[in-house]
Amino acid sequence: MSRAARLLELLQAFRRYKRPVSGAALADELGVSLRTIYRDIETLKAQGAAIDGEAGVGFVLKPGFMLPPLMFSEDEIEALVLGSRWVAERTDQPLGQAARNALVKIAAVLPPDLKAGLDESTLMVGPGAPLAAGESELPVIRDAIRRQRKLTISYADVNGNCTDRVIWPIALAFFDQARVIVAWCELRNDFRHFRADRILGLKVEAIGYPQRRAVLMKQWQEKVGLHLRKRRDGSDV
Repeated sequence: MSRAARLLELLQAFRRYKRPVSGAALADELGVSLRTIYRDIETLKAQGAAIDGEAGVGFVLKPGFMLPPLMFSEDEIEALVLGSRWVAERTDQPLGQAARNALVKIAAVLPPDLKAGLDESTLMVGPGAPLAAGESELPVIRDAIRRQRKLTISYADVNGNCTDRVIWPIALAFFDQARVIVAWCELRNDFRHFRADRILGLKVEAIGYPQRRAVLMKQWQEKVGLHLRKRRDGSDV
């Protein structure tokens, strides 16, 4: 591994830790000597990385530092290309365009050899089954999730029975053939999953929901997160 690649790996390792990590743990993760880790930490500090700590106590990287120029491994380049292509093909139009724009911005700051890998990636997204309707509402739903706003929806269940619901949307899942909103439902007083194509009407409320989204996400994950991964449909019943 080159020194530049090793420094990048060390940065990535730091970012995986939220608390101070020992030099020995970093050395073991990167497969180098403890002396090399200490030397590389000093090199990163000289380049502007805000690394706090000391030997025997542990080190932590403060957020906001990136080694110039922006560097990725070949696998990371392919993951970025494949991911952006999937988003462009399998999500709503604004999100797909955002993925394309992000890739252009990344390409603009990559070294020439890595930019070539970005342009010449051979990983493709194959055609999938037709997606259900409901795409036009997805940007509104995503914005409501970001701003933690309640939604009032008219929702048809699998049998076509329609009810009016007030929901607190916390996540949006993209399945092979459906988009599913994860939300707290005031009608059911519990978490529910709503297919976007079964929403017949939608209104974003001016007020936010009373709990933080992060708290609701944790509660949902503890209760039904594993169940959702087992189901292909995931919709409310």
